Amino acid sequence: MESRRLGASGLHVPPLGLGTLTWGRDTDVHEARDLLTAYLDAGGFLLDTAASYAAGASETTIGRLLGEHVAREEVVLCSKAGVRVDGAPGPGVDAGRGSLLGTLDASLRRLGTDHLDLWLVQVFDPDVPVEETLSALDVAVRSGRVRYVGVSNYPGWAAARTATLAAAGGGAGTGLTAVQMEHSLLQRGAERELLPAAAALGLGTMAWSPLGRGVLTGKYRRARPADSRAASAHLRSFVEPYLTDAASRVVEAVATAAQGLGRSPAQVALAWTRGRVDTSLIGPRTPAQLAELLDSLDLELPEPITQVLDEVTAPALGYPERR
Repeated sequence: MESRRLGASGLHVPPLGLGTLTWGRDTDVHEARDLLTAYLDAGGFLLDTAASYAAGASETTIGRLLGEHVAREEVVLCSKAGVRVDGAPGPGVDAGRGSLLGTLDASLRRLGTDHLDLWLVQVFDPDVPVEETLSALDVAVRSGRVRYVGVSNYPGWAAARTATLAAAGGGAGTGLTAVQMEHSLLQRGAERELLPAAAALGLGTMAWSPLGRGVLTGKYRRARPADSRAASAHLRSFVEPYLTDAASRVVEAVATAAQGLGRSPAQVALAWTRGRVDTSLIGPRTPAQLAELLDSLDLELPEPITQVLDEVTAPALGYPERR
């Protein structure tokens, strides 16, 4: 698997990172070990998690595997803070200095490591001054607990303002490295402002749910499989926004392209995303699913197919994005 620079930074990432949203809840440690082994054997080296994933159990699972199964230096470890874990007191979103740094220390304990390679503020918090959030990121880097920092799920204007203030030393002295956002053929909203801002500011781009929360695999074309996330009590609401007639038309277009290429819909969807971001984060449930997704790395979509998929899924633009 190739290695890419994340934006203008010195941090390198693979084109496909391994997401761990379900680890410790739907994916037990044995299943996680099988996935991690297969991913590492394929040349992958980016693990993406968050303190809020499975109320910290995702990080705990990774920490167990890092201690027993893989050397820490073999992986790029990314985690996130700013969303309260289940049952924690206080607001659901908190990008204040105390919350962020306290969450970071807890994450490091669960992960069993003394540092993160990349640490992201998970959600924009309009109630906390940007300078305060930046000061927490600066403390994290200067203390050696974090190597690089960034933001996740930020509106374009907020990401640009945060990056600009960071570069100018507004409350900190540590520049942003990356933005993480949902991006797929079913969600192209980041193309309006966030991705152009990232390109202009030299920020790396990380796409979560590049398979449209699993819908672009085509698994929901006829029904909701009993073992799917759409049938899961705690993930149903995550998938349902894309179980619409409009989304179905996109899925059918992807399936048609896949049939013509002799590939799977998931591989087509990943190939489309791969050229638009630095890394895409995948969350397979089984090694077989992982193998299918990794096989997308050699797929280059023909230009006519790319054009059709672009047209079918183009985000609506208006004032002021388009004059």
